[in-house]
Amino acid sequence: MVQDAELGTRFVDKLVRVTELCGDESWIYIHVEVQGTRQPEFAKRMFVYNNRLFDRYDRPVASLAVLADEHKMWKPSSYGFSVLGCRHTLEFPVAKLTDYEDKLDELLASENAFGWITAAHILTQKTRTEDEERYKAKLRLLRILYERHWDKQRVINLLNVIDWLMQLPEVLNNKVWQELETIEEREKMQYVTSVERIGIAKGITKGEARILKRQLERRFGVLPEWASDQLVSAKEEELEAWSVAVLTAPTLDAVFREC
Repeated sequence: MVQDAELGTRFVDKLVRVTELCGDESWIYIHVEVQGTRQPEFAKRMFVYNNRLFDRYDRPVASLAVLADEHKMWKPSSYGFSVLGCRHTLEFPVAKLTDYEDKLDELLASENAFGWITAAHILTQKTRTEDEERYKAKLRLLRILYERHWDKQRVINLLNVIDWLMQLPEVLNNKVWQELETIEEREKMQYVTSVERIGIAKGITKGEARILKRQLERRFGVLPEWASDQLVSAKEEELEAWSVAVLTAPTLDAVFREC
């Protein structure tokens, strides 16, 4: 958003400009922040982002939080201060994905793609250390995806999502692709060709690199050219190692020494 000597460069997860449904010509900004881990300063960060965005664009800003962590009781929804009679507070709506664990079947039955993605996220968390269970969950999601008969590009986009979320050992991943061929033959539709499978695999690696880049920038500031070059040419196993290292490494150099 803007540069600040103390706080450094800040990046919102997603900012969109939208018009209102009432037909008026006015428009607003919607700021969506997705948080995957519990973070003590999260509410303050939402407060800072909202104020900076309003200052920059001089338009109403709706800040919305999607909490994808596993701590069910962690639900920050406001931040502010009061001093000498001056009160300044931001209250923001929160979508806590763990709240939907009991609604998994409802999510999977929905025609809403975001319901399917939320279900995929929940199943990913539930099968974190169980490869065989994750394999079964991934197949379940794939079958539902093909039953929807959505257009080809949407299916490919969602395949990218599920492959990025639900990573498996190569043996099980190959079984997934074999099952996918069987599903396509049975449904008499072919969404994913062999060329597109290669593209999906490359897209997953690029997506992991983009996410890691943002994590590194949040911890260490703007990346030097050598670090950006490392991310562009990295292999999947290197990205996985660096993604773990970024959580505890004291310096940027230390992150890249992990592989």
